[in-house]
Amino acid sequence: MAQKENAYPWPYGRQTAPSGLSTLPQRVLRKEPVTPSALVLMSRSNVQPTAAPGQKVVENSSGTPNILTRHFTIDDFEIGRPLGKGKFGNVYLAREKKSHFIVALKVLFKSQIEKEGVEHQLRREIEIQAHLHHPNILRLYNYFYDRRRIYLILEYAPRGELYKELQKSRTFDEQRTATIMEELADALMYCHGKKVIHRDIKPENLLLGLKGELKIADFGWSVHAPSL
Repeated sequence: MAQKENAYPWPYGRQTAPSGLSTLPQRVLRKEPVTPSALVLMSRSNVQPTAAPGQKVVENSSGTPNILTRHFTIDDFEIGRPLGKGKFGNVYLAREKKSHFIVALKVLFKSQIEKEGVEHQLRREIEIQAHLHHPNILRLYNYFYDRRRIYLILEYAPRGELYKELQKSRTFDEQRTATIMEELADALMYCHGKKVIHRDIKPENLLLGLKGELKIADFGWSVHAPSL
């Protein structure tokens, strides 16, 4: 697929971060190592900090890992099965070729985004989600684009939507329900502490990690409200 050189970090001209947020970082913070046996390794605890896709860890004088950024193209990924389909594009299971890091790659079509006039909304989604680092919020690691598409590199939630699991189970027991509510409340309190309002909380936008932990996803309707 032909790539168009990025004139700016954002395909629709210079971006302006919401008040209170720094400019959008193209970086990945601490993440567990992923290999072809990723789902096994992801279940282990007490791992050392490592780089996520396209990043490398450099120790500074204090011993704290620094993550260096990298620009991606679609050729850096092996594309797997589809995970979901939306109005503006699709989500695929993918693996970064060099690190074998497993991600969910959200592929959005520029033509659809421009047709609906939601360029600003997408930019806001990226800027907000990239700054949220919480175990119960789906991570946005990075993004890149070419002539026709915009690609969001997202954390992969192996167990999918809470909605689908609820459909299968029909009900959750009290302990499971309490755990879900605790994780959701904790994540929302974190968001509100960052002056972020999600505005679209529903079972379809709540994903589940490998151990069943909740992950708030889809920040398309979110806003940054400094007066909150």
